[in-house]
Amino acid sequence: MSEPALIPRPATVTLGAGSLPVRDSTAIAADSASGPAAALLATLLPPVGGAPRPVNQGAALPAAPPAADTITLAVDGARANLGSEGYDLVITPDHAVVTGSDPRGVLWGVQTLRQLLLLTPPSSQAPGTAGAALPAVTIRDHPLFAWRGLHLDVARHFFPVAFIERLLDLMALYKLNTFHWHLTDDQGWRLEIRSRPLLTEMGGRRAATPLPHDRNRSDGVPYRGHYTQDEVRQVVAYAAARGITVVPEIEMPGHALAALASYPELGCHGAGYEVAASWGIKNDVLCAGRESTFTFLEEVLGEVLDLFPGRFVHVGGDECPKERWRECPHCQERRAAEGLRDEDELQSWFIRRVGEWLAARGRRLVGWDEILEGGLAPGAAVMSWRGIDGGVAAAAAGHDVVMSPNTHCYFDYYQSPDTAAEPPAIGGCLPLEQVYAFDPIPAAIDRARAHHVLGVQGNVWTEYLATPEQVEYMTFPRALALAEVGWTQAPRRSASHFLNRLHAHRHLLNRLAVRYRPWPPG
Repeated sequence: MSEPALIPRPATVTLGAGSLPVRDSTAIAADSASGPAAALLATLLPPVGGAPRPVNQGAALPAAPPAADTITLAVDGARANLGSEGYDLVITPDHAVVTGSDPRGVLWGVQTLRQLLLLTPPSSQAPGTAGAALPAVTIRDHPLFAWRGLHLDVARHFFPVAFIERLLDLMALYKLNTFHWHLTDDQGWRLEIRSRPLLTEMGGRRAATPLPHDRNRSDGVPYRGHYTQDEVRQVVAYAAARGITVVPEIEMPGHALAALASYPELGCHGAGYEVAASWGIKNDVLCAGRESTFTFLEEVLGEVLDLFPGRFVHVGGDECPKERWRECPHCQERRAAEGLRDEDELQSWFIRRVGEWLAARGRRLVGWDEILEGGLAPGAAVMSWRGIDGGVAAAAAGHDVVMSPNTHCYFDYYQSPDTAAEPPAIGGCLPLEQVYAFDPIPAAIDRARAHHVLGVQGNVWTEYLATPEQVEYMTFPRALALAEVGWTQAPRRSASHFLNRLHAHRHLLNRLAVRYRPWPPG
């Protein structure tokens, strides 16, 4: 028997003999800290009598061998040597035990069980069982990085809650633990803000969308969509039950036309704004000189903090054109009053002010690497997208960084140099092998600063992705490669070994009806 084709590859795997059949009688036992993992496992195992199997809640990890025909889940603080999110999994022909260093570790152990079930062909499962069997194996596992993310842009194209939850399920299956939700941009505002209803009434709709095969022409069809706060709470809870933190992104000071179209007094001109019906960088930005801008942002972010309990709030900060600020008397007055040398420092002041407001409420600001221009407040984190240089500079300056360079992590890029054979994309080329080859801690980062690298993230921008099917095609299997980069220690990573395991995951993804790009192509 060969090592199970798990992705990401675990730290250690020891093969056993035989398998554990999952019968109608197979029970789930869990201690109080493992309740969410047990509830999830109950939905993943074959149902009994058409209903999820019950959970024996409150069970302690037994000192003696566990009960037969039982899957036991428990948190054991004595396994802190595994580190955060680590777990041990032991499967014998008689029972299975998942022991996590913390509740999230138990959840990842459950996802390993899920992969093992999905990787077992139905034709090989034991007769008389509930249609599933788990191979006997002992696994010790823990992640390399704390931030293993996937980003989805819903401003350019809007995706329903059901698809967001499906994407979260797939993220959890591959132990990705951070969902970066890009909720606002020039082309649409997708988050209900009750104190500012025009953001979705006006900013949530645009007059048309560029054609995918000709970005200079539009379809002439009005486009709209947004998430209610109740829907957002549903998504956040769904993610949390799977060990995933949702990081919202509210773009500022650039990429803000949808906000300006809703409340034009927030701009330097104060009038004449429309939600963008084309792609690309727009000149209009939030006015840095008006106090009303910060009153607006504090109102918006106040509601954001109520919806998203995670520590980080993403504020964008990228591709901020400064022309309007140079012409604006309010911005120039602000620059002079604050003793700022130029508009780069004005942007830095803007971001620092928002970051301090967030920090006073126990949150941390994270933004794209442009927020480094002009200096950055302590405590702010950087997401490096323009290659790795922003991440290198951020770590050298003592800032935490998420590595998400377009060279290795932009899943809206073509997947093959043969672009004629691929659906329309924004450009670039990022084959699967290049994603897998990414080193999130490059040699340019001093080893003494390497701890500032929080992790990695794949980004799915959706100018050219209008449907859930297109998002899945561009995301998978590249997300699997990045999941292994973020989880598995370098000595356990091998491109050839990964590709061999990926072959088995074609069948797994087929069973889940994922619309992935075939690998090998064809």
